[in-house]
Amino acid sequence: MRKFRIALCLVLLMTSAGYKVIAQKKYELTVKEAVDMAFKNVTEIKNAMLDVDIQRAQNKEITGQALPQLTGSASLSRYLELPQILFPDGSQTGIYNVLINEGLLPQSTKVPAPALRPVSFFQPWNASASANLSQLLFQPDVFVGLQARKTAINYSKANLEVVKERIKDSAYRRYYAILIAQKQSEFLQGGIERLQKLYHDDSVMYKNGFAEKLDLDKVQVQLTNLQTSQIVLHNSIALAYAALKYAIGANQTDTVVLNEALSNEELKENILDESFTYADRKEYKLLDYTKQLQVLSVRRYKLAYLPTLSTAISYTAQGQGQKFITDKNTFWLRNSLASLNLSVPIFDGFQRKYKVQQAQLNLQKVNNSVDNLKQVIDLQKTITKESLTNALLNLDAQERNVQLAETVYNTTKKKFEAGIGSSFEVLQADNDWQTAQSNYFNSLYNAVVARIGFLSALGKLQ
Repeated sequence: MRKFRIALCLVLLMTSAGYKVIAQKKYELTVKEAVDMAFKNVTEIKNAMLDVDIQRAQNKEITGQALPQLTGSASLSRYLELPQILFPDGSQTGIYNVLINEGLLPQSTKVPAPALRPVSFFQPWNASASANLSQLLFQPDVFVGLQARKTAINYSKANLEVVKERIKDSAYRRYYAILIAQKQSEFLQGGIERLQKLYHDDSVMYKNGFAEKLDLDKVQVQLTNLQTSQIVLHNSIALAYAALKYAIGANQTDTVVLNEALSNEELKENILDESFTYADRKEYKLLDYTKQLQVLSVRRYKLAYLPTLSTAISYTAQGQGQKFITDKNTFWLRNSLASLNLSVPIFDGFQRKYKVQQAQLNLQKVNNSVDNLKQVIDLQKTITKESLTNALLNLDAQERNVQLAETVYNTTKKKFEAGIGSSFEVLQADNDWQTAQSNYFNSLYNAVVARIGFLSALGKLQ
């Protein structure tokens, strides 16, 4: 029994481990594929898409108000005690009147007041069934609601596009930040290998008496610093991958491989294209649909001064009897009605007037927001363009510095290997090269961010 339990536990552990392996996924993504994946998985976009579906359902609800409305009702009841009213008993009074008229009693005879007795006009069993068909012919708010259906859908879709732009911007920044960090890691690894080689050469020279212990220590300090920077950078890359997975809706246990190549030429290609219209910005489209909805809102309140017209047909059957309604002696009373109803607003204390005024003021606010958005977009275009221009100039300068620092290092290294230079000079040249590389990657990241910002400002981030 014990062996069976142990075997069962092993099977469960293997099954659990196998499940985890199966659950893990690997994604090899370009930046556009990462954006597409984010569009499918990110909760904010899912909710925005649900908002579109909700608006479609609301549109159908509004359409339903203009369609015929059919209602039915039925009831069955039995009086445990019949309702009664007091009814005068006229039999005695009638006898006196006959005797007086026949001359059998004097005209001065006082006729007694009729006695009251309880009488019921109800039957114990009562049933009713009715059906009512109504059709709205004209109602201002429903009429405008029907007109606003398409605009409301477009508004929801525009809001979805605004959310997508925000998610796209985030995915681009995180994706390229990882690419740059990985490239920087490769350069750092090259620096570590160079310093390890230099440390080995200095060790041989130290053993042969051609170098001092101080030279070895200086190389070791620089090597330790680079190795530490490499560890920190690797940890940063791991965190960046975690952030990217979250940004595109992948599980943290999944593996993401970046298939995009980042080059300076692609970074600069057609980047300062000036073609632009405000409609390229998704936020502008969203405000435009907001304005259209507000115009319809003003119209809805203005039309509230018009009457509401509807028609209805109803049919009712009522059953009454001493026994249950299935009894053949039950009386069934039927009636039907057709009506045309007109409701005319006459005076409501100026409520409609001030609702129109509020709607017009809200429309002015939307117009102000549109003007402000234009100013914001113009400012963003100006700032991001200048930032990108400066970032590209700095990137070119730092790229030249890297090339120059590499040339200086190679020359210094050759002098050292020829015995006419010191290891300190090589170490200093390598340090200058590392600094130039660090500045280059900082400028590269700034250029990528500036490019994304400029494209976003133009509404052309693909």
